[in-house]
Amino acid sequence: MELVWLEDFNALADSGNFSRAAELRHVTQPAFSRRIRALENWVGVDLFERTSQGATLTEAGRHMLASAQEMTRRLYQMRLDAREVAGKQVRTLHFAATHSLSFTFFPGWIRSIGGDAPIEAIRLLSDSMMVCEQMLLHGEAQFMLCHQHPDVPPRLTADQFQSKAVGSDVLIPLRAANALAVVSDSGAYEHLAYTAESGLGRIVAARLKGEQQPPTLNTVFSSHLSAVLLSMALEGKGIAWLPRILAEQDLNNGKLVRALDERWDIPVEIRLLRPTAALSDFAEDFWAGL
Repeated sequence: MELVWLEDFNALADSGNFSRAAELRHVTQPAFSRRIRALENWVGVDLFERTSQGATLTEAGRHMLASAQEMTRRLYQMRLDAREVAGKQVRTLHFAATHSLSFTFFPGWIRSIGGDAPIEAIRLLSDSMMVCEQMLLHGEAQFMLCHQHPDVPPRLTADQFQSKAVGSDVLIPLRAANALAVVSDSGAYEHLAYTAESGLGRIVAARLKGEQQPPTLNTVFSSHLSAVLLSMALEGKGIAWLPRILAEQDLNNGKLVRALDERWDIPVEIRLLRPTAALSDFAEDFWAGL
């Protein structure tokens, strides 16, 4: 048994796609497939049903998933704890945060609550929602900062993770003030969309899916980075649901304006997630002080 096999198993179970999981794990797909097969050989049963659409967990795989996720996280936590006890690592808070919050919310927030913690005690890893969830699952981060909506929970089980609201935001459908062609000849809005890896994309998709008469959208560009969608919107390429915390300056100076009325705004919380299992004393003190 190798730890990397469990990490691969968790990634494939989450993504349901060999190519996407291999990309997340930074290996080629053939190498990734061999490692999944090696794990199945070690366990002695198939853990995934392979189809042309991707991979789904077998009953045995579903039974194993929660234990594999918890075991991986605990192994990494054990290493961090041992290094702290031995004095070989500065007491550090490890955060994973989505890109939009890393650039806008996190710096001011951590300064406001950091107290006496020195700046070298903070380690921030910034990536898409999907990768941040993997980092928290694997124990590479103690905390995850993300946007969250009550109707779109993160892909993390409530019995293994808990969270606290640390701020609020709103997703607003915006376009460039000087854009003249954000509506196509068919009457559809040219839509700058989030990809499936984006947590904001999950929220916007759930909101539109829940509407009986959603606006007609023609997706012309997609990215998991809200900052990229902001740039495209400023260039007049279409409309995008952007976090107010990211777009506020361009709203205030008139470069961006509403593409749809306030009925289409999506209020969201900014939440900090952590495992329910015990963290280091340093991390637990930080959590208790929030």
